[in-house]
Amino acid sequence: MTAKFLAFAPETGNSPRLSWTNVVFFTTFHALALLAPWFFSWSALGLLVFLHWLFGSIGICLGYHRLLSHRSFQVPKWVEYAIAFIGALALQGGPIFWVGGHRQHHAHTEDVNLDPYSAQRGFWWSHMLWIFYPRTQFFDYDIYQKYAPDLARQPYYRWLDRYFILLQIPLGLLLYALGGWSFVIYGIFVRAVLLWHSTWFVNSATHKWGYRSFAADDGSRNLWWVSIVTYGEGWHNNHHTYPHVAKAGFFWWEIDVTWWSIKALQTLGLATKVVMPPNHSVAQE
Repeated sequence: MTAKFLAFAPETGNSPRLSWTNVVFFTTFHALALLAPWFFSWSALGLLVFLHWLFGSIGICLGYHRLLSHRSFQVPKWVEYAIAFIGALALQGGPIFWVGGHRQHHAHTEDVNLDPYSAQRGFWWSHMLWIFYPRTQFFDYDIYQKYAPDLARQPYYRWLDRYFILLQIPLGLLLYALGGWSFVIYGIFVRAVLLWHSTWFVNSATHKWGYRSFAADDGSRNLWWVSIVTYGEGWHNNHHTYPHVAKAGFFWWEIDVTWWSIKALQTLGLATKVVMPPNHSVAQE
């Protein structure tokens, strides 16, 4: 496997080509996730909930997003590496790919050519079609690593970016040893599918529905139900207005589960230089 999400087919001319490799990969995962009713157990369901939170909230939201993409707080290097490893287990791409793409999204939000998952191309494009029709400037390592030079300089992140998908093999073997095929179906396939769509809703739904607390220079919105399934990432208008702030939920009703974990790290003395919203924008804790 390369540093691309999968073996993406590059675009030709101005029109990206459909990547059948990606179509088959994601279709297979969705199909295997549909086996869930035949492998149900309460312990497997509990595993699903736990891994969705661990890989989603800690790995992606806290790690890939707020820590690595925006550097909204700092942790010791060993903690950063551990959290990035959890993020790689989420099966949403390597850290350099994810961070590079997200920084391009913020630099050119909703630009139809420069934003990887521009909402101006339509709901389904921003949700998932941008992966099925990959564009070279967002999936070629030599290009996207330029947007994450702080990570690309480190051998550990280059290794994770190249081999993240192979981490599912030892994870699957561990889950099989712990709970058989029930744990594999729920812990790998159902978890991956639910977490994919949870994250994708931030790209699609929160640029279409919800309320706006701030006049951001884009169509980002705050959407409560996306915040539930993404542990606080759905307060997207807040985030696009203050992208380098560690806290996504600014008001008391904007529940931000990932922020609770950052606060816990801060209490333990592991998170420092935590960036908070400006005093004039919200009532602080």
